[in-house]
Amino acid sequence: MVELIFRIANEKNPKIEAHSRRVSLLCQRTGIAMGLIEAEICKLKISGMLHDIGKIAIDNSILDKPEKLNGHEWDEIKRHSYIGYRILNNVPGMNEIAEYVLYHHERLDGTGYPIGLKQGEIPLLSRIIAVTDAYDAMTSERQYKAVLNKNAAVGELVKHKGTQFDPDIVDIFIEKVLNK
Repeated sequence: MVELIFRIANEKNPKIEAHSRRVSLLCQRTGIAMGLIEAEICKLKISGMLHDIGKIAIDNSILDKPEKLNGHEWDEIKRHSYIGYRILNNVPGMNEIAEYVLYHHERLDGTGYPIGLKQGEIPLLSRIIAVTDAYDAMTSERQYKAVLNKNAAVGELVKHKGTQFDPDIVDIFIEKVLNK
């Protein structure tokens, strides 16, 4: 059922599908490196795969815009985590996954979206998705930015430890997932 939801949601934008598959794999590897139990790793893998499902409701002209987004366009993009939550929350058995998707753009310093959660208020699996999503976004081709190499992307993760990203997750991700 997860694969069907994923394929339907990503039919309109194959770039999101490829990104989500990579994030799912990085989430799984991070969960294993953190010693999470198998059930949590499974939830993490599914959450990583579906983290951008809400982008199905965002116009491709915004998703693929090569220039900087204006305020309205940025507000539209920020809706995707809540839209994803609403979609998944209506699928039987997906309520927990829906929550992880909802909070994957929250930041430890409370300046994230959609709620502005801080620190431990953000579910662990959402904090893991935040790191893996950011890394893949930085190291993958996008219309609106240059691709960063691995070292530059790692530098950005380290730079934002404690403000945007959970420091422990960043350290484990770098040491045990990327440097494996």
